[in-house]
Amino acid sequence: MNLNCGFVGLPNVGKSTLFNALSKNNIAAENYPFCTIEPNTGIVEVPDERLEKLTKIFNPEKTIHNTVEFIDIAGLVKNAHQGEGLGNQFLSQIRSVNVIIQVVRFFNDDNITHVESRVDPLDDMEIINTELILADIKTIERSLEKNVKLIKANKPEGRLAEEVLTNLLNHMNNGLAARSFERNSKEDPVIKNLFLLTDKPMIYVANIDDNTEDSGLFQSAVEVANKNKSSLIKINGKLESEMADFNEEEKKLILEDYGIKESGLDALIKEAYSTLGLETFFTCGEKEVRAWTMKKGSQAVEAAGEIHTDFATKFIKAEIYTFDDAMNNKEKINELKTMGLVKMVGRDYIMQEGDIAYFIKGQ
Repeated sequence: MNLNCGFVGLPNVGKSTLFNALSKNNIAAENYPFCTIEPNTGIVEVPDERLEKLTKIFNPEKTIHNTVEFIDIAGLVKNAHQGEGLGNQFLSQIRSVNVIIQVVRFFNDDNITHVESRVDPLDDMEIINTELILADIKTIERSLEKNVKLIKANKPEGRLAEEVLTNLLNHMNNGLAARSFERNSKEDPVIKNLFLLTDKPMIYVANIDDNTEDSGLFQSAVEVANKNKSSLIKINGKLESEMADFNEEEKKLILEDYGIKESGLDALIKEAYSTLGLETFFTCGEKEVRAWTMKKGSQAVEAAGEIHTDFATKFIKAEIYTFDDAMNNKEKINELKTMGLVKMVGRDYIMQEGDIAYFIKGQ
């Protein structure tokens, strides 16, 4: 499955700089609002040490990583829901992404002007959240207006929609995101069909620098994120930008010097996978060693469909073994079956993180 993440935030919070650093793109990241007008896109490989280890065992013709698409979307300002700045363009672009990455400025730099002429991360978060909520409120109100026809026709789906959307509207009028609105399995499709902005998963990125103090401000930001059913991670955007052209070994040494456990790219992708409930499985052979993305709890037939719909529709069975078993038997990788380490499973088998699979289909 394809994973795409949209970078959003107020102008001059370091959004495009961070996008450049993580995606290794060279787009404009200047010190003025709306430098980004058309969305910029970068596709990056998902780092996975397991894939490199499997490559050493199978020595395939090619190795293929999972990928993530990053999209740098135009900066947002107050009253974007009414078309201020590039608001309408921003709101249309964000609807296409799986995850919203909201970049929040925590660093101080007199050479980089803030659109609000101050650095206040909590207020920035509030501005973005408010604009997205107000845009969604307009969508819900329009839907309720259209739903009147179904009510007049005495359609049961009309009565359900009126109840659900009215409750959701009250929820959002209290400044709460749609993703924090509790709903059951019958009510969920009513909301999903509206493609609300605040119903999308969101990850806050606290854009820090070397001088950013680790104060109670971060904890307050985490509380805001939790209230919005989101998460928050820290990334030193300036450092990531400086390391962008270094090789992996050089980056690792620099991160160690700063006491940082993993790169911003690694941290963000891990958080995106966790937020969306995604896992990885592998297919391995002489021609190709490849990582694939699947939803956590996927059945074998669903994982097979990630490779090709043909493997799902003509699914017969799958041969499964674990990454650990592959590592523990590197010299005997072709003898795993006789060792009893390969499971023959049917379409309903629940795939596990790191499974190595061989799918067998009919004609």
